[in-house]
Amino acid sequence: MIDFSYTALILLIPLFLFVLVGLFGNRFKPLVSGVIGTSGLFVIWVLSLFTAYKYFFVLEKATDGSFQKLLAVNTVWLHLTDKLHIDMGVLLDPISVMMLIVITTVSLMVHLYSIGYMHGEKGFQRFFAMLSLFSFSMLGLVVATNIFQMYIFWELVGVSSYLLIGFYYTRDTAVAASKKAFIVTRFADLGFLIGILILSYTTGTFDFITLTGSSSPAFSSGQGVWFLGLSTMTWSMIFIFMGGAGKSAMFPLHIWLPDAMEGPTPVSALIHAATMVVAGVYLVARMFPIYIHETAALDIVAWVGAFTSLFAAVIACTQFDIKRVLAYSTMSQIGYMMLALGVSGYGGHEGLGYMASMFHLFTHAFFKALLFLGAGAIIHAVHSNYMNEMGGLRKYLPITHITFLIACLAIAGIPPFAGFFSKDEILVAAFHHNKVLFAMEYAVAGLTAFYMFRLYYSVFWRKEVHYHHTPHEAPATMTIPLIFLALGSTFTGFIPFTKLVTSDGLPFEIHTEWGIAIPSILIAVVGIAVATVFYRKENNIATRLARSMGGFYTAAYHKFYIDEVYLFITKRIIFNYISRPIAWFDRHIVDGTMNGVSYVTNEASFRIRKFQSGQLQQYAIVFVSGTIFLALLFIYLWTN
Repeated sequence: MIDFSYTALILLIPLFLFVLVGLFGNRFKPLVSGVIGTSGLFVIWVLSLFTAYKYFFVLEKATDGSFQKLLAVNTVWLHLTDKLHIDMGVLLDPISVMMLIVITTVSLMVHLYSIGYMHGEKGFQRFFAMLSLFSFSMLGLVVATNIFQMYIFWELVGVSSYLLIGFYYTRDTAVAASKKAFIVTRFADLGFLIGILILSYTTGTFDFITLTGSSSPAFSSGQGVWFLGLSTMTWSMIFIFMGGAGKSAMFPLHIWLPDAMEGPTPVSALIHAATMVVAGVYLVARMFPIYIHETAALDIVAWVGAFTSLFAAVIACTQFDIKRVLAYSTMSQIGYMMLALGVSGYGGHEGLGYMASMFHLFTHAFFKALLFLGAGAIIHAVHSNYMNEMGGLRKYLPITHITFLIACLAIAGIPPFAGFFSKDEILVAAFHHNKVLFAMEYAVAGLTAFYMFRLYYSVFWRKEVHYHHTPHEAPATMTIPLIFLALGSTFTGFIPFTKLVTSDGLPFEIHTEWGIAIPSILIAVVGIAVATVFYRKENNIATRLARSMGGFYTAAYHKFYIDEVYLFITKRIIFNYISRPIAWFDRHIVDGTMNGVSYVTNEASFRIRKFQSGQLQQYAIVFVSGTIFLALLFIYLWTN
């Protein structure tokens, strides 16, 4: 048996880096802290690649030809009952090994990039300590052996993302954004916890291998109890998806994601590319053998994913802050992944949607990290986030220009770039499941190409604006990650992914369905062509079109007023009609009762204070009077 116990180091190293840099980083020069953090991530990346090689190419498959699920490390952490306990360990299977590669690759690139991007920033050491904490949390989440271990690291991801988003804590907007992300995801995580409790109560286990095995108690235990027309297990899966929807910014729990752009750009790349926001997708994929039996829950996953992808794509077409465009793009792409899981079956070609979702998660990690880091290089050069304050940057930032263009082509689904292959499989899976969902995603494909090339032309081609200083290319620590991720965005689509990640662990061959792929390419080309006409050169076509759309464009620009609806519900309704009465009751009834008790006690103490005057005569009078009173009381009771 091949030994994988060394994989514990993949978790322990970033934890050690967090403690080391967090406690002692101020004793080092800033660059030393950055080098220590980056070197540690490089070691983890090498270990992850080695693990993937051993798992996929050295380890023997199961007797049915599927990849094994291995407990590389496992220890009982907390006993709850004789049967129910919480373990801590490392679970290796196709999707967890794939996520190790994705997370460590993106984290390594972000660490290297941050050495240049964060140079001279106050709190440089603190930033790298937080990056290590975030990497530790995400890695612990994806290799969790049971759902409660996943929940623990899930919450650690929330805490570390709160710290990273609020890195610029002197800015009110950053503080508000970090609190917003934390609060919204906490509400979602409450649903996740409720789902875990229902699941563990009905099945008697937290263990993933037991829960998702062929003889899982989830397939029988939760089917016999029904509530409001749905089985207990269906409710459990819906609540668990609620947690995933919050972390992955699915509608209507998406409002935290655009505001999270207040964090440093490397944080945006780390959170929105392949780590935090795909945690929800990974959660559904991990629990997929149960979801496939709960069709109502799986339908919710599909429709929420499809609507979110279209909703976010429309908003992205109207934004001018380049990081917010990319934030809504992330929402849209995560919606694609959720949709693919929702339309997937189980086993063989029925599992195409599952494979397509994981494939898109993998390719998306490269081109979305590239887009965010490219945006950081642009912001670093012109000191602005707004595309209407940019133009003509291709001659000043040649490396950033080429790599950004590659990322735009990849996300638009243009062959032979990576996004084409994974997005094509999602469209095929949707076509064979539900034509309405398929049509929605075709529209999203066109919108994606349009808003990405709207961004590209506005930044690199449109008439050059007056810059306060001549823009220049980013340093090597920033451009090397761009080049590496550009290569990944170009070639990862050729990885034989169907042999690695399927819903039942069994490889199968697929082929491109050109009847679906060619129209999707044409739709993307139309989107690019429209963006070219509108934005490659200075004109007012886009402005006139926006005016002709009237209220719809205004609503999309204001994100369909979802934030305002939340503020109205919280401030006008919850605060005024729930929180204020509760606060009044607390101040006047609860506090009033306690104050009244203390007042009576103080008053009584004041009245009887002379009983402890220190005068012997007074004590004698009190003693004799008390004795006479008790004697008379005893005689009265005796005679009656």
